[in-house]
Amino acid sequence: MTINAENLGKLKYFAGLEPGQLSNMTLLFTEKAFVKGQTIIAEDDVNEQVHFVSSGVVKIFKTSSEGKEQIIKLVRPGESFNDIPVFNQGPCPYSAQALGNAVIYRIDRKDLLPMMKSNWTVTANALAAVAEQSRLLLQLVEDLSFKNVTGRVAKILLQHSVPGPEGAPRLTQYEMAAMAGTAREVVGRSLKALEDGGAIRLEGHRMVIVDKEYLKQLAGLN
Repeated sequence: MTINAENLGKLKYFAGLEPGQLSNMTLLFTEKAFVKGQTIIAEDDVNEQVHFVSSGVVKIFKTSSEGKEQIIKLVRPGESFNDIPVFNQGPCPYSAQALGNAVIYRIDRKDLLPMMKSNWTVTANALAAVAEQSRLLLQLVEDLSFKNVTGRVAKILLQHSVPGPEGAPRLTQYEMAAMAGTAREVVGRSLKALEDGGAIRLEGHRMVIVDKEYLKQLAGLN
């Protein structure tokens, strides 16, 4: 995949820019493909590049000293990660791994900051993207602190029931547990309870939502 003005314009940081402006920026980016399960950035790495998902899905997560994983977010096409080290200058606070095959665009801090200084649209877009990430972190804290596991699982099902530009990723019970901050067995029991309650239908490895309103009620989204 070639980095061109059209592809660059699909990234949130550069939405609303004219084709001519985008064309002048393309040479500042590098592109790299990753295969499923490949680490893109490891926690505590020093990396001064903002990463943008062009295709595929990237898993952002932290790992405890005991090896327990907490998924923070699934980054989809157009979205960014590793913004914090670029703007705050420090190690990456999380790890990033390709959930499937993924193509990543990267731009160095030394190239991005002058671009933001000279173009308010890029600056405003970057601020909005980082603010959205902060809001998601606050929602994650709220979910882990105040929602029971079934409510968290219901919210995860709702968030991933609508396919994105690259299609919805198929989450395993392990991945759902890592997002919900619990054990895989507990997620399994929650899914069985949701099925018995008529909210979902399990078809092999597929989970079909039957009663979206009930899931919203459990997730506290009504």
